[in-house]
Amino acid sequence: MYRTDMTDDEKEKIIKEFQPFIKYTALRLRNKLPAQLTLDDLISVGIIGLLDAMDNYDPARAKLKTYAEFRIKGAMLDEIRAFDPAPRSLKEKVNDIKAVYNKLESCLGRTPEDVEIADELNMSIDDYYKILKDANGVITLRFEDFSSRINDMEDINLMDNIPDPSAHDPLKAMLEASQKETLAAVIDKLPEKEKTILSLYYWEELTMKEIAAIMSLSEGRVSQLHSQAILRLKSKLSYMSIT
Repeated sequence: MYRTDMTDDEKEKIIKEFQPFIKYTALRLRNKLPAQLTLDDLISVGIIGLLDAMDNYDPARAKLKTYAEFRIKGAMLDEIRAFDPAPRSLKEKVNDIKAVYNKLESCLGRTPEDVEIADELNMSIDDYYKILKDANGVITLRFEDFSSRINDMEDINLMDNIPDPSAHDPLKAMLEASQKETLAAVIDKLPEKEKTILSLYYWEELTMKEIAAIMSLSEGRVSQLHSQAILRLKSKLSYMSIT
C-alpha cells in the first residue's frame, strides 16, 4: 500500500477537478442502477473511490489521473454489483443463450434470428425478450476483473499493469490493432439494427431513450436489441478465443 502526503486543500482541489469525470461516469452507468441506488449514490461512491486512489496510488508507477479514473469507475461497478439481485438461474439462462447463438450460427452459416434462438431454447419469443431485458443487470464488469492470477500462483496487481500513456509500446499497438480488427469484423456481422444501436450508444454516447426516438422504436425494444447484441459479441468472441 502506498500513501501520498497531501494536504486537505490539495485533496479538495483534486476532487473539484475530477467532479466532471465522476458525474459523467455515473451517468454512463445509470442504466445499470438497481432500485436501491440513485445517481447521487453512485456519484458519492465515485468520490470515495477517488479518495481511496489519492491515498493508495504509487507516484513512481502511475499518474494519479490514470489510476483514479480506474478506481472511480471500479468503485461504482463494485457498488452496483453489491446490489445485484440477479439469481443464478438468470445467469445460467444468459449462458444458455450464448451457447445456442454459437451453435445456430455454426449450423446456419449466418446470424440466427430471434425466433430461431427462442425455438432452440424451447421458450416463447416473449420469454426470450424478457431474459434479454433482465440481462441488462447481469452483463457488467467488476473492478476485480482488472486483476487475476497466473497459473494460480502469481498475483497480477492493477497498479503493476497501468501503462504509461506517454510510452510507445509497438507490441501493444499491434495487439490493439488486431483486436480492433477482430471486434470490427464481429460487429459487422450483426444485424443492422443492432450495429446501429451499438454505434449510437458507445460511439455517439446517446442514451437508450435518445436512440429509441431516432430509430422509432420503444426504449424497451432498444434495450432488448442492445442486450442481444452484447450477448452475440460475447459469445462469438468467447468462441473465437477457444478455437
